[in-house]
Amino acid sequence: MFYFYNTLTREHELFTPGPIIRMYTCGPTVYDHAHIGNFRAYVFEDLLQRHLEAQGNRVERVMNLTDVDDKTIRGARREGISLDKFTARYKEAFFQDSAALRLRPACATPAATDPENIAAMIAMIQVLLDQGNAYIAEDHSVYFRIASFSRYGALAQVDRDAQRSTLRMKHDEYSKEEIADFALWKAWDEEDGDVAWQSPWGKGRPGWHIECSAMATRLLGPHIDIHCGGVDNIFPHHEAEIAQCECVSGTQFVSLWMHCAHLMVNGMKMSKSAGNFYTVRDLMEQGWSGREIRYALLSVHYRMPLNFTLEGIASARQALHRIDEWRTRLEEYLANVPSQTSLSLEKCGAVNVRDFFVALDDDLNISAALGVLFEVIRESHRLLDQKALLPTDVRALLDWWYKVDSVLAIASDSLDGDIPEEVQQLVALRQAARFSKNWEESDRLRDAISALGWSIKDSKSEQKLVRQT
Repeated sequence: MFYFYNTLTREHELFTPGPIIRMYTCGPTVYDHAHIGNFRAYVFEDLLQRHLEAQGNRVERVMNLTDVDDKTIRGARREGISLDKFTARYKEAFFQDSAALRLRPACATPAATDPENIAAMIAMIQVLLDQGNAYIAEDHSVYFRIASFSRYGALAQVDRDAQRSTLRMKHDEYSKEEIADFALWKAWDEEDGDVAWQSPWGKGRPGWHIECSAMATRLLGPHIDIHCGGVDNIFPHHEAEIAQCECVSGTQFVSLWMHCAHLMVNGMKMSKSAGNFYTVRDLMEQGWSGREIRYALLSVHYRMPLNFTLEGIASARQALHRIDEWRTRLEEYLANVPSQTSLSLEKCGAVNVRDFFVALDDDLNISAALGVLFEVIRESHRLLDQKALLPTDVRALLDWWYKVDSVLAIASDSLDGDIPEEVQQLVALRQAARFSKNWEESDRLRDAISALGWSIKDSKSEQKLVRQT
């Protein structure tokens, strides 16, 4: 049974999966390279999906790409290029970084500017206007009337009395103190340049909040099982999503809200001015691998603040080295005995191996889960030293590890020598091509990898690299 903390109720609740778990995760705003604080949320969401799937559930996950908002328009104007050209660079970078961190591709990664999504936003706004939940202001922008939705503020637990504001917020982001009617459709102005679409209310562009509402409900339906994001998304973004969707559908938008805590760097808020701002590629240029970064980001419970340090990522490297050595020892042991049919494994010494998954069932208790993993490693080394494990035991241990790693995704790509840097780069590029469904480029990169003496074995959502023999 799964028990997860629901941000809406502030309680641990039993989560009962249906035939398909519909999951929506807020993706990046593609105005710059995503930083490790962003990826902390994406790694947590990946861990959640992998665990649900490892327990036999089918997950249909959508992650949006915000490619039109105040920030992307400012960036395109600053560089003097089109919005599409500006955001394309950062979309591709996001897919590359996601591949490096072994994130599963979402079932769909809709972009806000896709024609079908713009049409869905316009249709949704029209319903809100027709029902009196929205109005057209003097500036010809359309605003959501928060006074029309009595539950506004429940997710963030903001002061309801403060909602009786006559202010209007046209900007995409605002602080908790600035509770106000927010823009659904922004009338065009000179700062938007050539970024505009026609609507029944005139030329303009969507507000940030309506983008996710329209994309989530278009692809997953009016009711979603799980909606994830960082705590910074709770207000105003997720609060606005609830109001918009529930006014349109008349039904509960999301059953379970899950949010991860902030990431700090060396005990301080991450910022470029403080010199502690890291992207995935920054860290990889310093010599850290994608799986080391992934381990560092997932090893602290998602609702606990994570203090990211270089000492911490060095500890991640050491932990992964212990796992690699253990796996190598098990595989070398089996290489010298006849093939064995694997059996189920209940215990390794005094450790119940099932407790790894039991820990994750309890609100993704990763600390307890990793504790089980390393206790199994310690116990199996002890039993091997004592020659107390049979080949069937070792085979079952490896099978257990493969299932564990289907959740953690931290295993070394190859324990048979180092993978050349050129090959690693091509593998990351190919995974990015698969993320963006560029199959022609994916095939081209497969051939390039093969020419260097390596083969790719694809599963539904991942690729495994093996040396050609």
